[in-house]
Amino acid sequence: MLTETIQPRFNETDALGHINNTVVAAWFEGARDPIFRLFTPDLNPSQWRLILAKFSVEFHAELFYGTPVEIRSHISRIGGSSFDVTQEAWQRGKRCASGVAVLVQYDFTDKSSVPLPEGLKQQLLAV
Repeated sequence: MLTETIQPRFNETDALGHINNTVVAAWFEGARDPIFRLFTPDLNPSQWRLILAKFSVEFHAELFYGTPVEIRSHISRIGGSSFDVTQEAWQRGKRCASGVAVLVQYDFTDKSSVPLPEGLKQQLLAV
């Protein structure tokens, strides 16, 4: 499992006084960088090998400014060319949001998915 601590910024709050719901998806994406590096170590966009096929976020409780948020990420499914990253946002010992992103290894020239090599599958299992 990967973990990253986020310090919510004041500008991420909304009129209701908590972290805006659109911010969580961005936090989740940022926490996927270590996974992206398995495919593109230098994160060079011209060498990118992944596409986002689907993502969902479910909210369980409010998140607030002024208290750190821990993002927890792990690989929950590995398929032939795709895999799922399950993520959670925790604040004050409480799970406040969870989500799943489906990523696909992709060839941008051929516009098609590419099978995940066994070695890469093993690296993903270690996440």
